[in-house]
Amino acid sequence: MAIRHRKRSRHRYHATRSWGRGNIKHGRGAGSRGGKGFAGSSKHKWIWVITKHPGHFGRESMRSLKHEEPKVMNLWMLNKMAAEGKLQKSGDGKFQAELPDFKVLGTGKLEFPLFVRAGAFSKSAVEKIKEAGGEAKLAE
Repeated sequence: MAIRHRKRSRHRYHATRSWGRGNIKHGRGAGSRGGKGFAGSSKHKWIWVITKHPGHFGRESMRSLKHEEPKVMNLWMLNKMAAEGKLQKSGDGKFQAELPDFKVLGTGKLEFPLFVRAGAFSKSAVEKIKEAGGEAKLAE
């Protein structure tokens, strides 16, 4: 059985100036609503802030925005890409990888000869690429 509710009546406030706030002056201004704007947002309006505006508080760290860490690619990733056929094979039988924005690191083993052109290389990466019969060149 459905429960029926009466509509909420505002009848008792009709023909009154204060709508139940006592003196008419008590309902004026932003004090009656807890302040203007984000006032009290870290105090009595905190729940409202974390539900409606998450991430409002806090700042970026004090680091230079120009400094970005280089993107890195490990040798095991290149080896996996070559095994899955995601790298193109050149006429001399070497797989080619063009990574101008990456630094190639020497973690992992190479099972295929690779020609890698990248922004930077670690010493161990260059050694392992040459051991596998490949070449490592810096991108210009």
